[in-house]
Amino acid sequence: MIMINRVKQIITAPKDEWAVIEGENTPHVKLFTGYILPLSLIPAIAAFIGYGLIGYTVFGIRVNSIDWGVRQAIVHWITMVCGIYVTAFIVDLLAGNFGAQKNFDKAFSLVAYSYTPMLVAGIFYILPSLSWLASLAGLYGLYLLYIGLQPLMKVPADKNLGYFVTCIVVTIIVSFALTAILGAILLSSRAFHLF
Repeated sequence: MIMINRVKQIITAPKDEWAVIEGENTPHVKLFTGYILPLSLIPAIAAFIGYGLIGYTVFGIRVNSIDWGVRQAIVHWITMVCGIYVTAFIVDLLAGNFGAQKNFDKAFSLVAYSYTPMLVAGIFYILPSLSWLASLAGLYGLYLLYIGLQPLMKVPADKNLGYFVTCIVVTIIVSFALTAILGAILLSSRAFHLF
């Protein structure tokens, strides 16, 4: 019940909820197991159902398979979890450059709660044609990250925008690299199964 309230509050009243989160000192491992792990299963399970059982249509041909569903579930889960950890690492790493407090647990809390809209909207992967809505929810997550930087990382107000933009740019670069590596691994394993 506490997790459901946190999800509701961070989405509907983020400024108030960041003030509450600011006073907490939750270790990142506890936040991962008690909050991120259950929420990250939403897009993973939805992707399995959407791509493995329901499928989608390409040029009038219905495409679905359990194998594809399992792969999509794994990719979505790894992408979300790695994305949270990598972004938290970058936020913490860059903190000193912007006069912010360097604290990985706070950076992890900031990023984890900022991912909430995208994790919850991961339910749209059940219908692959609606999966773009999860990405749209990710834009709201960026807003949450922006307004959460000051209370959680104690960044000076005049450096908040620069810190935010730098974190996003570095995260995008790292994410593209990780996606390329993960894609290469999955494509090579897919090619291996074809022969």
